[in-house]
Amino acid sequence: MVFKIGPCPKVLFGWIIQPILQETTLTTQRLALLSVLTAVCLGLQLLPRPMNLEFTSLISFVTGMVFGSFYGASLGALIMFVNGFLSPYGFAGVVLPFQIAGMVLIGVVGGLYARMATGKLSSENFVETLVLGAFLTFVYDVVTNVGTAVYLASSLPFHEALIAVLIAGAIPSIIHVVWNSFLFGAVTFPLVNAMQKALMRRWQA
Repeated sequence: MVFKIGPCPKVLFGWIIQPILQETTLTTQRLALLSVLTAVCLGLQLLPRPMNLEFTSLISFVTGMVFGSFYGASLGALIMFVNGFLSPYGFAGVVLPFQIAGMVLIGVVGGLYARMATGKLSSENFVETLVLGAFLTFVYDVVTNVGTAVYLASSLPFHEALIAVLIAGAIPSIIHVVWNSFLFGAVTFPLVNAMQKALMRRWQA
């Protein structure tokens, strides 16, 4: 039996695949900028610093905006993987896959946000990025708290472990959300514009 792909599935398939193929196209200039971003992000992540005051979420997000979801997610995953072993706070253990998943989500959303807002991106949209930063940070903290609860579930029922983790992590999570809200609102568009100038491109007005 032979299955034929009609026009609609072909269009849908092309709509999904084409952006991914475009995103994976690298020039020397793009590769150099990505390498610098990765090195800077990794250096900042591994520096001794107050817990939850980090820049990886912002850099993963803007990398997704400029290079596409594939690269935003890849950068976030790589940084969190290395951080899981070399973090000044110790080995991440069971929580590591959850940290990676949370940062991958932030990179993907950065790419989706840029695609949906093409031609409308400007510093006037800082409220949107501020709200996105707060929401994505909250989701990231919930995901990583679930990972911590999974670890503690060896000695406690999962629901009790999750409640305990959420209560214990409430204040650090609030600090994290406030910090990232400020970063996403104040720094996203200046950083994106600087990256676009480095690539000799700019957002359409």
